[in-house]
Amino acid sequence: MGFCVKVYDKTRQFPKEEVYGLTSQIRRAVTSIPLNIAEGSACKTSKEFMQFLYSALRSQYEVVTIIKLATRLQYFDNATQQELELDIAEIGRPLQALINSLQKPPKNQ
Repeated sequence: MGFCVKVYDKTRQFPKEEVYGLTSQIRRAVTSIPLNIAEGSACKTSKEFMQFLYSALRSQYEVVTIIKLATRLQYFDNATQQELELDIAEIGRPLQALINSLQKPPKNQ
């Protein structure tokens, strides 16, 4: 959720005409990540939980793309792009690792 707060802060500088465009899109995508993880954690099965984790992962990919687009549009400078991309990668790695661990068949005990 800390990354969500950071993105909200960074997007305050976007042009006003983007308030219903890119600003809204990146904010929805970034909040979707923890919301899907939280909602999925209440699931009764690993399979159901993984559906929410995949939604979170797709949102992570969406955020990466929006960061790149915002940089091309010069809403973010290169330093901000690199900072945000490093942050979102730190979210994606454990998320992917959790998905991978849930996909493995349970070991016989």
